[in-house]
Amino acid sequence: MIIDTHAHYDDEQFDTDRDELLKKMQENGIGVIVNAGSTIESWDKIRRLTEEYPFVYGAVGVHPDETGSLDEAGMAEMERMLDLEKIVAVGEIGLDYYWDNEAHEVQKKWFIRQIELAREKEMPVIIHSREAAADTFEIMKEHAAGMKAVIHCYSYSPEMAREYVKMGYYIGVGGVVTFKNAKKLKEVVEEIPLSSIVLETDCPYLAPEPYRGKRNCSLYLPYVAEKIARIKGVSVEEVVSRTEENSRDLYGLRDN
Repeated sequence: MIIDTHAHYDDEQFDTDRDELLKKMQENGIGVIVNAGSTIESWDKIRRLTEEYPFVYGAVGVHPDETGSLDEAGMAEMERMLDLEKIVAVGEIGLDYYWDNEAHEVQKKWFIRQIELAREKEMPVIIHSREAAADTFEIMKEHAAGMKAVIHCYSYSPEMAREYVKMGYYIGVGGVVTFKNAKKLKEVVEEIPLSSIVLETDCPYLAPEPYRGKRNCSLYLPYVAEKIARIKGVSVEEVVSRTEENSRDLYGLRDN
């Protein structure tokens, strides 16, 4: 089965047809979805999704663009949420120097704090990093050594991907790999082992070809699996099977 390791079904873009869409997933081969948090306000929506749909799991964290709203009360609430049975990771957390919504030192402070909480809880982390390659790598090396992690929506060099793989982390690959201009990500997929790749959508964003520019959803993940299979010269079945195994290892999901 296909596992979507990073989705945002709490997003308002799904308000008109969320239930109808999610009810189609399992009959179309999407076995598990992990819905990642980005704001404190998103956490309760994610909790409700995990309670309503047996195949939906959640992660709670504060996206770097939102870290200005994080405080000790928010960290205490995150700690409580992480004790829920179907919350399986801390995320998405990290650094974003593209939008630069928050000062770099603020982003770094709360990135490290959230990693430390994940370590206390023995939980994996979902890492968002945009135009912050060096700082992200240094923080991961110093504060997340030995932890399970995924570098979500990976956008850096094959060389850095290999370093993350050496650290035992997974690389999240989604719809971007199907884009004609995604040469660098295709090189990453070619060079790192399939044992280090997990599938993701980041939906409602980053829909693969032939849906590029439209609202993304987990039903489009076969296009991503097919592209990875072509790049690596293996069957789609092997990509699906191995990425499922990787995703279960990352999030500690039982094989149901």
